[in-house]
Amino acid sequence: MAIYDYTVKDGKGADVPLSQYEGKVLLIVNTATGCGFTPQYKDLEEMYEAYHDKGFDILDIPCNQFAGQTPGTDEEIHQFCQLKYKTQFPQMKKSEVNGENELPLYTYLKSQKGFEGFGKGPAALAMGVMLKKIDKDYENNPAIKWNFTKFVVDRQGNVVARFEPTAKMAAVEECVKGLL
Repeated sequence: MAIYDYTVKDGKGADVPLSQYEGKVLLIVNTATGCGFTPQYKDLEEMYEAYHDKGFDILDIPCNQFAGQTPGTDEEIHQFCQLKYKTQFPQMKKSEVNGENELPLYTYLKSQKGFEGFGKGPAALAMGVMLKKIDKDYENNPAIKWNFTKFVVDRQGNVVARFEPTAKMAAVEECVKGLL
């Protein structure tokens, strides 16, 4: 299967076939409303505003699998994002990204781009220390490690990059700009 063969549900439960994004650069991100990385919503919205008219879209997939940091309903999550960050990009139904009930889309994304590390710096070190306590083998599996893991898909539907939450948003933006 290819990325455009998948369908996800929007916050109201309606099917969203990814085929509607064919020919666009796509950023797929699992988000949370109560996470230390939640302020990345601001950067995501800025990217959306800057590049949407050039063929860029974001799929926001809220997830509550990491320390219960997205406890609200789909409507509450949507309201939070619009009020606090004025988000305009599509927000999908809260879903799982790992495990038995993970979205098939995430099974595919992880098969295309596995975990390559958190990079350098204090946040990267802290994530590594925390995850060692949860999964001693976290470095050797493709699982989503935390909120705000981002996958970049090019206009041909290829998953070209994976950015962990510790990645600088400027690096994510450079990747996207390079594909537009």
